[in-house]
Amino acid sequence: MSYSNLQECVYDLEQNRHLVRINGFEVDPNLELAAIQRRAYRAGSPALLFSRVKGSIFPMLANLYGTQERLRYIFRSSLRGVEALLRTKADPHDILKHPLRYRSLPKAIFSMLPRKVRTGPVLENRTTLAQLPHLVSWPKDGGAYITLPLVYTEPPANPGLFTSNLGMYRVQISGNDYIPDHEVGLHYQIHRGIGPHHMQALERGDSLPVNIFVGGPPALTLAAIMPLPEGMPEICFAGALGGRRISMITGNNILPIAAEADFCISGHLRSSQGKAATKPEGPFGDHLGYYSLTHDFPVMQVDAVYHRTNAIWPFTSVGRPPQEDTEFGGFIHALTEALIPTVFTGVHEVHAVDAAGVHPLLLAIGSERYVPFADNRIPQELLTCGLGLLGNTQTSLTKYLFIAAREDASTLSCHHILEFLTHILLRTQFNRDLHFITRTTIDTLDYSGISLNQGSKLLWAAAGKPIRKLLTALPSQLTLPEGFSNARLFAPGIALCQGPKHVAPRNTSSQDMEILATHLAHTLVAASTNGKPAEKSLPEELALIVVVDDADFVCSSLDNFLWTTFTRSDPATDIYGPHSASPTKHWGCSAPLIIDARGKSFHAPPLEDDPDVERKIDALAVKNGPLYGLV
Repeated sequence: MSYSNLQECVYDLEQNRHLVRINGFEVDPNLELAAIQRRAYRAGSPALLFSRVKGSIFPMLANLYGTQERLRYIFRSSLRGVEALLRTKADPHDILKHPLRYRSLPKAIFSMLPRKVRTGPVLENRTTLAQLPHLVSWPKDGGAYITLPLVYTEPPANPGLFTSNLGMYRVQISGNDYIPDHEVGLHYQIHRGIGPHHMQALERGDSLPVNIFVGGPPALTLAAIMPLPEGMPEICFAGALGGRRISMITGNNILPIAAEADFCISGHLRSSQGKAATKPEGPFGDHLGYYSLTHDFPVMQVDAVYHRTNAIWPFTSVGRPPQEDTEFGGFIHALTEALIPTVFTGVHEVHAVDAAGVHPLLLAIGSERYVPFADNRIPQELLTCGLGLLGNTQTSLTKYLFIAAREDASTLSCHHILEFLTHILLRTQFNRDLHFITRTTIDTLDYSGISLNQGSKLLWAAAGKPIRKLLTALPSQLTLPEGFSNARLFAPGIALCQGPKHVAPRNTSSQDMEILATHLAHTLVAASTNGKPAEKSLPEELALIVVVDDADFVCSSLDNFLWTTFTRSDPATDIYGPHSASPTKHWGCSAPLIIDARGKSFHAPPLEDDPDVERKIDALAVKNGPLYGLV
């Protein structure tokens, strides 16, 4: 079944026990609903439709995309066609070899053509920003946000449906200095498709028309976050994914409007003398598990707010992974996995690690074929593969990229994380295999860098035979300098220890870490010869030490280790090592490498639940309570 709107989807899910209506009590969109949604996601609950929402007449829909099972159910009628479409992109000749696989392809292609209409349900009613649900997800959020917004723009120089962009950029609808009912904050990160459209408008001295859709066919939401091939508009892909053409209202509107959306906020990004009008936006509890702080972002002048009769307000809440957006990532990866080698030559598999916040850590397997006649492989083609990943599409937001050679282990998988890290550490020459890109653009939400949007990246490539064994117990000669304590072995070759509280200013090295590196240089000596030990006498080494604030917390799970290590460190600033040097401007060291993953004095605070709200939800979740068995 394909859905033309959200109402059809809700009805179908409810009939098939994928959705539960909550009618018996009023819920508060200020902190309470977001906390319920996060707990419902963790519990693997059905979607939840809340009919009575404090301060708004509109029902709110939570956890719609909360499981892979439900995602595949929602798109069950069209998945084969989409998979066929993407398969032809990956291997155009496959359609000749296996034509029966592509029976769904013609319908998918036809569904990609948007349908132009004169009017639609979304224009049935008008309202104001004040009457919309005002969702506040975390205690320190700067106001209410739309968390599943679909932001539609077209390039002023070449407008049209087939050049449009539909992206999910968070929208602040109250708080800060926004004029109530007339302004919203539009937070779009670097690398996003709306950016070139906004630039064109500014160059012309014009405002940029913007439509923000909420709700509508579920395919619109998935399309808005898909890393689509160049030249494929999200509106078109949504038609293929939803199994029917997307109806767009054209004509007298400045911009087309999705006819079956539940809501549409129409407006424009103002400009003055070629400069964008901005106002402070934030804070906002974000998907890395920390607040993104207050910064200036474009302000959108609101011209009209429309909604369909019986409109539903879908929402989510983001935070430290895993959350509902984790399911988006898994679903998208399953769809696009076959495309990886066509987009990145020589790359066979990638894994953006959700537990590390997605963008901070990418694992990859590539080819190393440049010198097949050499006695031993060293990273060469892997560097080409890695630079391609760091220079294209959403993988360009990666901060740490670990890449291994398929030729070294044909069964190695990026999704077996500890096994993959072990493979890398066994082969890394720390004076050769670490390649830093400094003072470059990083994810807007990552506060570990030297400023907003600016930090460093590390391309860590390993190939060839193992050059060491990894210690399975802490060495007896390991001691720590004053201020460091609680050394723990987390995994073979990987140790944790607690360090003193970080006090250094942003964009400076830590004297504490320099002291630790010098101390280790005198206490741990690698038994190797020129970095090339004989295979029969591989040294047993501690390859990596991660310095943290709470070793017990980090050591308690792999997720804690990944989240702490890669969200709290900037490669160029926070990596150290014994005997470090930079011959010909290439930094290297001896084992063990040190990563300073302490919370920094300038970092944004981590997200914490409101205890009073949690106690209220606990009371609602007791046996015979309205949320029993759901949270």
